[in-house]
Amino acid sequence: MGNHVFVKVAPMKGVMRFGKKCKLSQRFIGSFEILEKIGTLAYRVALPPTLAGVHNVLRISMLRKYMPNPSLVLNYEHMQLTPNMSYEERPTIQILDLQQRRHRNKVIRMVKLSG
Repeated sequence: MGNHVFVKVAPMKGVMRFGKKCKLSQRFIGSFEILEKIGTLAYRVALPPTLAGVHNVLRISMLRKYMPNPSLVLNYEHMQLTPNMSYEERPTIQILDLQQRRHRNKVIRMVKLSG
């Protein structure tokens, strides 16, 4: 009790996580204070009012120990988390131009993006 932890979040399938895909994406937000231990595998965590839709009792598999480093903490104010700890992030990239080039037997699509 009194220690701080990160809380695991997961995006919806096929959606970028914080502008990055796959193994480079960040998977935890926080840090949040542990209020009490419930049983052997669960903890009650002090979540802010912006995460009121998320249940505050979390299994230890959803938590990660907090190491005091400010560069690891993500802003969660702009995220809309669902009760199953998932969220949807929409990329801000737009397609500006689309071209096709023909090389012998291949057609190569070229896309110009903004962002």
